[in-house]
Order: sequence, then structure tokens, then C-alpha cells
Amino acid sequence: MKNAHTTAMQCCLGLLSGAVMLTGFSFARAQNNGPGPASVVIHIDAAAGRHPISPLVYGVCFGSKDQLALLNSPINRYGGNSATGYNWKNNSTNHANDWYFESIAEKSSAPADSVDSFIGDSLAGGATPMMTLTTIGWVSKIGPNRETIPSFSVAKYGAQEKTDPSHSDSGNGMKTDGKTPITGNDPNDSYVKSDPDFEAGLVHHLIDKWGNSAHGGVQWYIMDNEPSIWNSTHRDMHPQGETMDEILGDILSYGSMVKKIDPGAKIAAPEEWGWPGYNTSGADQKYASLHNWQGHPDKDAHGGQDVYPWLLSQIHQHDEKTGTRMLDMLTAHIYPQGGEGGDDVSAKIVALRNRSTRSLWDPSYTDESWIKDKVMLIPRLKNWVAQNYPGTKIGITEYNWGAEKNISGATAQADLLGIFGREGLDLATRWTTPGTDTPTFKAIQLYRNYDGHDSGFGDIGVSDTVPDPDTVSSFAGVRSKDHALTIIVINKSQAGPASVSLALSHFPGKSAQVWQLTSANRITQLPDASVSAGSILANLPAQSITLYVVPYAN
Repeated sequence: MKNAHTTAMQCCLGLLSGAVMLTGFSFARAQNNGPGPASVVIHIDAAAGRHPISPLVYGVCFGSKDQLALLNSPINRYGGNSATGYNWKNNSTNHANDWYFESIAEKSSAPADSVDSFIGDSLAGGATPMMTLTTIGWVSKIGPNRETIPSFSVAKYGAQEKTDPSHSDSGNGMKTDGKTPITGNDPNDSYVKSDPDFEAGLVHHLIDKWGNSAHGGVQWYIMDNEPSIWNSTHRDMHPQGETMDEILGDILSYGSMVKKIDPGAKIAAPEEWGWPGYNTSGADQKYASLHNWQGHPDKDAHGGQDVYPWLLSQIHQHDEKTGTRMLDMLTAHIYPQGGEGGDDVSAKIVALRNRSTRSLWDPSYTDESWIKDKVMLIPRLKNWVAQNYPGTKIGITEYNWGAEKNISGATAQADLLGIFGREGLDLATRWTTPGTDTPTFKAIQLYRNYDGHDSGFGDIGVSDTVPDPDTVSSFAGVRSKDHALTIIVINKSQAGPASVSLALSHFPGKSAQVWQLTSANRITQLPDASVSAGSILANLPAQSITLYVVPYAN
């Protein structure tokens, strides 16, 4: 969940310089706050680089029925920190360190009512629900009259740095000096024990109400949320860092339970929060934090392997023995760590926000935050799968590049969706669903429902090369249903318009519909553009997203 990442390791931002390569073009890294870009030639070849684009990359988290319908969103995820402590029997959850470690009752006392409402809204909005199961071993406990129960009661554990303004007995688990955490609390204060049998009751409930995965019910079950930072986010019940063996055991035991009840259901894991979690366990992350960020004894005990490839190889071995695939999708979360994930819209951060999307794909891009490494997340996940468990899909089930209400958040969002499709990601769900009145919401609409009739971006990706994706990025795809060529062009420059030439190859188009989103915060249909000598010429406003729809001309 977002709060966990933004409060994780923070470091000074170091801007980098140099040259990188993109599909044969060399360019210098731009800051996007100088003069507007010069003439940009974008080469699009409808016969080259053809590959399917999964519709599931346009998913969201916790979308309402109306939001899902407006976005024509294919998948809706239920997850986050509060899902870890969800007790389906009494319909309550613990909000962990997001809100004073309180176990809080949901509105209804009906078992699993919150989950049922989520699934009902998802289906009504046309989206497939994706459910998180808790595997941590504890679920929330509430009072006999559904009262809130704190994990760090002031009455029991003493005065604390902060307390819930509306519940004075709920402390934040820190002593009054604001530096020393309260340790040794009793998890039984605000939790009850849970296990695979407990969660099996929820799976049975969902099947009874909605059908199994083959008959309209839940198709995807996620194995909890960000386990490597449980010792921080959920330290009231899991103060020790989660080990590699522990997370493997959780995936196998809870996954086996799901597959036994509903063999057609799909399992997604391990849902790690970010860069350290892909590579090291919670045990090693906690050890490092206590030893000057040095050492990883848990990894050393597992042959020095990173967490993700080790999990894949172990699950693969297990599945070969049992004949049942236990992991259908390898999932991760990613949030930018250089300050661009918040609401800062200064020129420097806006430029970084629209540049750091390269951490999703670019092997020559060094992340400019404390990470200071080449993340290239999607190729990395694909390589891990290819080497350790071929056939496993990959997904990013939480991401957010900030500035939701600003056009820079929209241009970054449009860039991310284009990257997901181009790089062959199988699924993505944004944390969370943007407000319908924001440009970021409309950026998603450009891909899925630009005209209000569920028209969207092509489902077959094709070659699209640009000279400098830090200034102007572009993505192209062909729609199977009508063979139209769709092109998204994003002018990231804050300084001025971009003169663009779209050079089309192997596509017989004569004109193009033009739809555009700018800082005016509305999707506008502009006059059709002509295709002359195989090119479309345009002058695109600063910080804008433009969609071209070129019908196939016989």
C-alpha cells in the first residue's frame, strides 16, 4: 500500500546524465523544463514488432461500479495493508500502521459483506474482481458490540507519541519520545488466530454466493500483501521479518487450499512492495536496517539467491512433483522513490515523474532515487520467469506515479499504460482508482473509452520508435475488431508544443480521428488529421496526450 512505500528508505535524489538507446535511436536525457522540443519524427511500422497487448494491464484497485464502467476497466483488485488483517467472519479489518493499528468493524455485521459488496460492484461495472486472502496467521478482533480495539492500548502499554483523535485509547505504538517503538505487545489484544482452514471458509462463501471461477465467480486470488515489510506495517502481530521459507510456505499452503476448492482459480504472489522486496526477505531487510544496511543472512542460507527467482524455482519443483500449478502469476508493486510519487508539481519533480517511468523497462536507465540501480522491472520479471518457471505470467498489482490531479500525473499514467502494453506485461492494477474529475482518470479513458462507447487502444502492439521518450513518447497498436491503427503520443515537455511527424509504414490510412487531453482537463475530439505521403503532421501542446485513430483504408 502506498503509505508503506513512501515512508520506506528515503535518500537524496541524484540526477543522472548521459546517453541511452531506444530501438536504434540515441538521445541525450532531457530535463523537460527548457525550450520546447524541436521537430520529432516518430516511426510506426504496422507490420513490425506485432505482439498481443493484454487487456488486463488497464486494471485498477478499489474502483467503484461507476468508475469501472467509465473506464471500461477489465479488472478490479481488492488488496492493500488492511486486507492483511481482514476477518471475513465478523467483517472487520485491522488498519495496521496506516491508522493506529486499530481493528475496526465494517458497516455491516454480515460475514464477508465488504468483500461481497466489492465483488458485486466489480461485476456490475464490467470488471473481473481480484481478491486478496490473508496469510499472515492473524485476523482482526472487535468488541462484542463491534467496538474498535487497538493493538497498542494507552491504558495497557502507556502514553504514546500520538493517539487516534477519535479513539483516545488507540496509540501509534511509539513511546512519547517518538523514536522508540513499543515492543512485546500481545497480538491477542486485537487479533484472533487464522490459518488456511479459516480462509477456506471465505473461499467457500464466495463460491456459494458468486459461483466458482468457471461460472462467474472470483478468478484470481492474491496471497496477501507486501510480506517483507510486515515487521513494519504489521509489527503488532508480525514483529519479526518474514523469511524466504515462510513466504514460500504461505504461498504453497494457502494456494493449495484454493486450488483444492476451486481448481480453475488462479493464484498471484508474492506482492512485494518494491526493489528490496524483490531481492531480499523481510528478515534480511530488518537485519540490514540494524546493521548499517549490510548483510543478508537469510539470502546466504538460500545459496545467495534473490527472493523472486528462488520462490519461482521452489514452486516449480513443488508443482512438478504434485502435477498442480500453484503460482499462475508472479506479482510485484512499484512506486517511484525520488519524490515524484506525491503531489509535488515543481518543474524538477514533474520532469523526474515523466522520466522515471523508464525504471519499468530501460536496461540503460539507473533509477535516480536511493535505489541507484537498473530496475528494468518488466524485463527483470520476464527473465526470472523464463529461467525459473516458464509459463508463469507477470503482473504489477500496485503502482502510482503521483500528481493525480495534475496533467503531469496524467502524462506519466499514459506513459505507464503504453509501456505495459509494449513490454508484454500480463496484468496491472493502479493503486487506487483516480477520481473521475482528474486528468489521470481521463488518461486511462483515452486507452479504454475515449468516445464514451468503449472504444480504445489497439490490442495488437506494433513497432513505434521515438528519438527521446523523456520528451515525447509514443505507442502504437492495431485493433483486431476493425483493423484501425491507434497511436498515443505524449508531449511531456513543460516548456512548449512539440512539432511531430508520424511516419506510417505498412498501413493504408487516409485520415485519422484525433482525441486530446491537456491541462484543460477534458478529452476533446479535434478535427480529423490527414495522412499525406504516409505521414501525419501535428503541433502538440505542452504536457498533452493525443490519441490518433487511423481507420484501415482498403
